[in-house]
Amino acid sequence: KVGDALPTFSVTMNDGSTVSEQSLKENISLVMFFHTTCPDCQRTLPEVQRLYDEYKDNDTVRFVLISREQSAIESYWTTNQLNMPYSAQTTREIYQLFASNRIPRIYISDRNGIIQHIYTDDPTPDYKELKSILEDYFQSQN
Repeated sequence: KVGDALPTFSVTMNDGSTVSEQSLKENISLVMFFHTTCPDCQRTLPEVQRLYDEYKDNDTVRFVLISREQSAIESYWTTNQLNMPYSAQTTREIYQLFASNRIPRIYISDRNGIIQHIYTDDPTPDYKELKSILEDYFQSQN
């Protein structure tokens, strides 16, 4: 929940790198759980991609997209012109460290690994809302 530390986890990303809760410290992080057949996820992924495109080159926000029990992701990413880093998980093991139901799930944590915001499918956040949260956080740090 908001105010909790990110749970202890480790995933291998599609580029071969490893991401853990420890590696997300020192940056703001956006962790999203998704499944490509989920209609709400299909609406939210392009919104997150817009943010990723905006922040990917400046190391201020780390984006970690983790599938919930789905390993075949590459073709969806290609078809939908997504290039965000993802971790394809064949089980719900990592997801269950964060939640028990509902996707998409987005966790935004601060530089100390403390969860500041959680979004689910009720309602799904859009680019403007997510961008506002990130910008508010940046302004509060200056």
